[in-house]
Amino acid sequence: MVTIVLTGQLQTIDGERDLACELDQSLSIRQLIQRQGIQLRHILQLLREKKVLVTINKKIASDDSMVHDGDTIRLIGHDGMGGSGLGPSHS
Repeated sequence: MVTIVLTGQLQTIDGERDLACELDQSLSIRQLIQRQGIQLRHILQLLREKKVLVTINKKIASDDSMVHDGDTIRLIGHDGMGGSGLGPSHS
């Protein structure tokens, strides 16, 4: 089991902030988020735009860092300038 914690103003489309995910093999952060489907689709865009800080067990990670059973992933929205980085850019 892996726990994904969304902090600040990040949340799933249903308004949840904590997700428990079964994990039968090691995956990258990106793969784990993709497996959550529509619930976290907007987070993938923020990851691509480098607007989400990722930690695994309180250590800074990246979207290609590997996740293992028992890990806690925390996703923190930012825009690199002190803002919340909540939504994808529209450029």
